[in-house]
Amino acid sequence: MAITTTPTRTPSPAPTSQAPSLTTGQLPRLTPWAVLAGSALLSGIVFLLLSVAGGDGFNLAGWAVVTAILYLLMITVASAIVESRRKAVDRLVTGVVTIAFLIAMVPLVSVAYTVLVNGIAGLSAEFLSSSMRNVVGEGGGALHAIVGTVLITLAAAIISIPIGIFAAIYLVEYGAGKPIAQGITFLVDVMTGIPSIVAGLFAYALFALFLGPGIRMGFMGSIALSVLMIPVVVRSSEEMLRLVPNELREAAYALGVPKWRTIAKVVLPTAMAGITTGIMLSISRVIGETAPLLLTAGVTASMNYNLFEGRMMTLPVFAYTQYMNQGIPASAYIERAWAAALLLIVFVMVLNLVARLVAKLFAPKLGR
Repeated sequence: MAITTTPTRTPSPAPTSQAPSLTTGQLPRLTPWAVLAGSALLSGIVFLLLSVAGGDGFNLAGWAVVTAILYLLMITVASAIVESRRKAVDRLVTGVVTIAFLIAMVPLVSVAYTVLVNGIAGLSAEFLSSSMRNVVGEGGGALHAIVGTVLITLAAAIISIPIGIFAAIYLVEYGAGKPIAQGITFLVDVMTGIPSIVAGLFAYALFALFLGPGIRMGFMGSIALSVLMIPVVVRSSEEMLRLVPNELREAAYALGVPKWRTIAKVVLPTAMAGITTGIMLSISRVIGETAPLLLTAGVTASMNYNLFEGRMMTLPVFAYTQYMNQGIPASAYIERAWAAALLLIVFVMVLNLVARLVAKLFAPKLGR
């Protein structure tokens, strides 16, 4: 009997899979810029034809809006075809966020450019070294307003900074969960949103009760500004104190250090950078206030170094009065108003730079 055996089959080699390239399914790096340029060119041609046909000027704002919409549509469709739906949504959201940032920058750049162009013409040695006493028309300067701004803001800072820091220390270190702390927090939140004119009316009414109606002095302006500064200082200091790790406090308590000394030697130095930044930002917030200073410090054309006697001019009020009460020639008054506005922007910029520098110097050292 013959035995038949089936031949053994040799296994076929498995197909070798080629490793996918890292650039497979990805748009080239320059694709977004190419799409943006194409969108700008296409919309520019359309608006150019419309302007020629209608006889009007080129619509720059409409061109920018249409360019942004075309870019978002084209980059999303291209990403969905080549890459994936998830990547397309990511590119769409990234484009929307970028466009929102550019829209937010437009008024900032526009204001800064306008003030710089119009204010630089009015800046001179005479403007920075003389007042408006006995000046009608051209000439004069804003020295009395600069001095008044510095003195009133400095007095407001001296009043607000200790009150704000001590209130924040109480809220974080002593008043946690207590009804009085909750009441203080509520009042601080309310004070943060009050209009500046209300602070001016409060200061005017307070001094009018004791000194009679019609009183004007620089210290009244400092009180009005301190009402606006205190909630900002309290909020910023409170947040910075809460960021201090509890382990630092517990380590000091374990060594037998009293609580007040722990706050003074451990907590405050650790949070000093953030507290200083908040203080500088609060000063920048009130240095340009006009309405409360019109009610309290008043208007004057002469130098006044005494906060407790007589009216005192400030830069925002000076810019307002020069623009609203134009004389002959009107161009001189407008130039002085723009120059005062430029000085205010420079002051705020310097304060912000100082805040960044102080935050960097006082930041806790993490290295050994």
